Amino acid sequence: MFRLKLPTDPRWANIAEGNLEEILTDHAWCEQKAATNAISLITMLPEHTDIVTELLAIAQEELDHFNQVHEIIKSRNMVLGNQRKDDYVGELFKFIIQGSREDYIIDKMLFAAMIEARSCERFKVLTENIKDEELKIFYYDLMISEANHYTTFIKFARQLGDPEKVNQRWEEWLAYEAKIIQSYGKKETIHG
Repeated sequence: MFRLKLPTDPRWANIAEGNLEEILTDHAWCEQKAATNAISLITMLPEHTDIVTELLAIAQEELDHFNQVHEIIKSRNMVLGNQRKDDYVGELFKFIIQGSREDYIIDKMLFAAMIEARSCERFKVLTENIKDEELKIFYYDLMISEANHYTTFIKFARQLGDPEKVNQRWEEWLAYEAKIIQSYGKKETIHG
């Protein structure tokens, strides 16, 4: 999926299902961070009206996902816990080029695309491997949404830069992500 070089071991779904309150809390905060990232990108691209319009829709959708996860948490008599640090995202962030403004923005788009691609892949693993029927349906719907976000961020990167260079950089992102994801998939977090 999305040419990710290292798929998630399906047994990660068992770890996640073993502590639903933790995975749901972590997931909720991932959605909040995704909305915040989309808003951050808007502040960098005010002159790109079409991109701003699509980023606004993504930010709103991510906040809606946050709300949906929160509603599931409440319906199960659980409590939204404190925000979690996402070490996977932190390691990805280190790979962003800190060069020119254009390179930085393009890499921020690829950073967002990578997170969306891995999240989508994880939602697919949950959909195919957990027993909870409500969550199977929920994660299937989110898997589709994340796939749309992934392709949108790649599209933006190609709009903002030379598509060939963007494709080459995306290959670098895929290789980098494959190295770091080897350390994850052992905790009840979306990327952990």
